[in-house]
Amino acid sequence: MAVIARHCPNITVTVVDISAERIAAWNDSDLDNLPIYEPGLAEVVGKARDKNLFFSTEVDKAIQEADIIFIAVNTPTKTYGKGKGMAADLTYVEQCARRIAKVATSDKIVVEKSTLPVRTAEAIQTILEQSPHNAQFEVLSNPEFLAEGTAVADLFKSDRVLIGGRRTPKGEQAVQALVDIYANWIPREKIVTTNVWSSELSKLVSNAFLAQRISSINSISAICEATGADVEEVAAAVGKDSRIGAKFLKTSVGFGGSCFQKDILNLVYLCQQYGLDEVADYWQGVISINDYQKNRFANRIQQALFNTVNGKKIAFWGWAFKKDTNDTRESAAIYVADQLLSEGAEIVVYDPKVSLARMQMDLQTLLEYRGETETDINGKLAKLYSVDSAAAACTKAHALAVITEWDVFQTQDFETIYTQMEKPAFVFDGRKILNHNQLQSIGFTAYEIGKATES
Repeated sequence: MAVIARHCPNITVTVVDISAERIAAWNDSDLDNLPIYEPGLAEVVGKARDKNLFFSTEVDKAIQEADIIFIAVNTPTKTYGKGKGMAADLTYVEQCARRIAKVATSDKIVVEKSTLPVRTAEAIQTILEQSPHNAQFEVLSNPEFLAEGTAVADLFKSDRVLIGGRRTPKGEQAVQALVDIYANWIPREKIVTTNVWSSELSKLVSNAFLAQRISSINSISAICEATGADVEEVAAAVGKDSRIGAKFLKTSVGFGGSCFQKDILNLVYLCQQYGLDEVADYWQGVISINDYQKNRFANRIQQALFNTVNGKKIAFWGWAFKKDTNDTRESAAIYVADQLLSEGAEIVVYDPKVSLARMQMDLQTLLEYRGETETDINGKLAKLYSVDSAAAACTKAHALAVITEWDVFQTQDFETIYTQMEKPAFVFDGRKILNHNQLQSIGFTAYEIGKATES
């Protein structure tokens, strides 16, 4: 929304939320306090805020005044009832639709921005048609195709903008209204229009394909470690094939974030509901490999540390699911930490953008979902710490695990860090960002994903 305001000074954009605390953060005079960290976002907000970009808790007023309403709420994986652990929880989407239907007294275009299951727009349309004010609504699908960490840059120069609408005169008119907004900065040939269902499904499929590539190269990393091949060399060779390309062939400890796993599980559930069990199993395999990669990384740490981490301190560099974001949803760090804590380890984390409170909440949410006892949960949380520098995390640590590829981790004083760690000092590079020849020359026993460790 901030980027729309930046490029369309003649359009008033009002972002509303029922959370007064969150809106206060968006209105904070110190742009460093915005509730979301994303490179370039503070600059965009700063230039448009209080000019044609506003943040408010006056939801009903904003609904009344708007011509176009974007629904951009969380759609987490269900943790209860039918579809638990797979289907998207559409509670917040339905609440938004009902409130719009109740409040709006004039015609509106309602745009799905949240990632939603196919045919959700139909349900939203049904709810909106119950408006007591006889207002008319057109529901469009306009999913985002952004990578966290580069989201602002992606919005300024999008590969494509996708807009789905009904193939009716009013539907086409609504689609054109949204096309005209994006055309202020996006070339028309990059604005793709489809029917609603194709747009909704395209978002799920796009994320599924990207995650599939990550799981594919991660599966090959295991073969490389076993055979002596180097996954980076394999990826480079494979990526030279123009039919395949080099993007998303970077092995790691596993993918995370708010979209990939959630969207694939949503796709799996959709396939199951239509009786497409073989298709569901295929996409479930992408998730299974991702889980395997995280477990394999944690197991390798334990095996290297003489098959026990009980009472040992493990330093984590990073908790966010990737660099240049404070988003921790489905981060590999949560699952690797859980596995090591279950074996009695103590975890000390440094992440430049993630607080200890966020880390504890992530871990607690996982453990509660799994049904662990309050005593066990508190015991694990008591062994999770956060410090204010990468070097501090390594003091008296038996091992260092690189979980997030923050640039700052590549420029540390590893000779000093080595002197501060217990010996033998181990490094487990889950992102392949460190100079392993340098580490080994200093004295570290260094492991990197996708490459056999020289004995």
